[in-house]
Amino acid sequence: MAVRIRMKRMGRKHRPFYRVCVIDGQKAREGRAIEEVGTYDPMVHDKSQRVKLNLERIEYWISVGAQPSHNVATMIKKVKTGRFGEATAPPPMQEPKPIPVAEESPASDASTEEQAENTENAEATAAE
Repeated sequence: MAVRIRMKRMGRKHRPFYRVCVIDGQKAREGRAIEEVGTYDPMVHDKSQRVKLNLERIEYWISVGAQPSHNVATMIKKVKTGRFGEATAPPPMQEPKPIPVAEESPASDASTEEQAENTENAEATAAE
């Protein structure tokens, strides 16, 4: 039996929450876990408070042959070293670009007058 330490997704739509579980590698993601050894809540703003792990149990399971998934291995490493990064504020809003104003030339006025005459002539012929 290949035992893995991986995350089990909980929570609702657009509000994820994960449990870090020791589970048989062939079971489904939400399958029955052997043991739950921590949690991960990506919605918590403070990055250092997102992960809660029972490192004693994780070390035990690794010593008896359990393999952590890639994401769980990264979380374990970050918890041990205390490197979570910092939550940064989004960049400030920028003002919208001004809309360029098109200058009207005398030629464009003449073309609009010609279009108006053409529509009048078309209406006159349609009325006849």
